[in-house]
Amino acid sequence: MVEAKNMSMKYEKGGRFALENINFFIDRGEFVFFVGSSGAGKSTLLKLIIRELRPSDGTLKVFNRDVSRLPRHRLPYLRRNIGMVFQDFRLMEERTAYDNVAFAMIVIGASRKEIRKRIPHVLGLVGLQEKAKARVCDLSGGEQQRVSLARAIANRPALIIADEPTGNLDP
Repeated sequence: MVEAKNMSMKYEKGGRFALENINFFIDRGEFVFFVGSSGAGKSTLLKLIIRELRPSDGTLKVFNRDVSRLPRHRLPYLRRNIGMVFQDFRLMEERTAYDNVAFAMIVIGASRKEIRKRIPHVLGLVGLQEKAKARVCDLSGGEQQRVSLARAIANRPALIIADEPTGNLDP
């Protein structure tokens, strides 16, 4: 499902490695946690998997495709199979929780009927069904994190990636 071979990442030529000579394989159904101190390269690795960045060296395959060679116009097809919970959420602040989750479904072509059916379900899974009409900017950090999680799972992706998934959750 995800495989890195001798993968390295430098942000600047001549600079230090964010990741150096990384090798791993993640199979379907596995739960994997990347742990390390701040600046260790965890977020960089996740950005490489969704092809926000390209490796400096080596290969990274996602769904058996070398993402570094994937043309830009094919990125949406890769990403529609990946649910991503970003460290900074990347939500539309002035829109509702419902709208934020709906947007992820609209961009992959889900029908209105499917959107109306699935969004209450996924918001319920994260304990936010009652907040569907609340603007994201009026939600707590933990609630925003849960909207981000609902958005990530709404399309039933084959792969879910979460960067600091519990960092802002309410106790």
